[in-house]
Amino acid sequence: MDIRTKMFRSALLAVAGNRAVESLALKYGLRLGAAQFVAGETLSEALDQAARLNCRGIRVTLDYLGENVKRLEEAEMFRDEYIRLLHRIRERKIDSNVSLKPTQMGLSIDPQAAYGNIRQIVAEAKALNNFVRIDMEDSPHTEETIRIVRELRAEGLDNVGTVIQAYLYRSAEDVRRLTEEKINLRLVKGAYKEPETIAYPEMRQVNENFVRLIRYRLDSGVYTAIATHDDRVIDWTKRYVTERGIARDKFEFQMLYGIRMPLQEQLAKEGYGVRCYVPYGKMWYAYFVRRLAERPANALFVLKNLFRG
Repeated sequence: MDIRTKMFRSALLAVAGNRAVESLALKYGLRLGAAQFVAGETLSEALDQAARLNCRGIRVTLDYLGENVKRLEEAEMFRDEYIRLLHRIRERKIDSNVSLKPTQMGLSIDPQAAYGNIRQIVAEAKALNNFVRIDMEDSPHTEETIRIVRELRAEGLDNVGTVIQAYLYRSAEDVRRLTEEKINLRLVKGAYKEPETIAYPEMRQVNENFVRLIRYRLDSGVYTAIATHDDRVIDWTKRYVTERGIARDKFEFQMLYGIRMPLQEQLAKEGYGVRCYVPYGKMWYAYFVRRLAERPANALFVLKNLFRG
């Protein structure tokens, strides 16, 4: 990553939590370009997009956007929406699980209440034969997120997994421990701004660690979601599973809605499991900014839309 790209990414991530900038962005709605990455503001819009993806052989993870709530009443609203979402997935027979953020459920306000909210969702999902992914947020929440997953599983709610970010130094040990416990993981590179004291500063190092984590998981036989749009990682994974005789039902590729959709369809046609992460809701700003920070090309797309409008 060159210095200009680093500066661009840091600047964008610095404003991801800025309320004033967020208010300005939301004023203009999805027409700014966020619709490229967000399936809509309503549950019905998101389900329609999920159904279209299923028709192309692509599974889905639905995510009701929101994070860092300030009141427990907000967290309860998010909890109730997820329960509605799970039932609508069942009603429409959509091949989709769900993904949620702990701070969306009140983790930063009241960890016990947040656990209760998450537990209700996971229990409802289990009753409906579905799965819940507990998303990983920035590093202050890493340990607590892993603890939540462990506690849920200790209660018999084994239809839950989490996410490990390859840019953190601690991730190798986290993957080792969670693999021993047979926990379903999504492996990602990571998209938050973190200090160099706890995260690899160079993308080369992140990429190398990402592949190491993927190799470890594939060798373990524990189900793994490999979340990447990187051709080099995808091609390496395809070669590795072929050489090692690893069954395709032991892993899946995951990608984001609106990014490299032809590749997603191609992988599905080749017989690989492919799951598209489909976010929706009115609280799309922070998610949108992280997508822009990942690739300068995404920001150029948005600027073109601005000048068209």
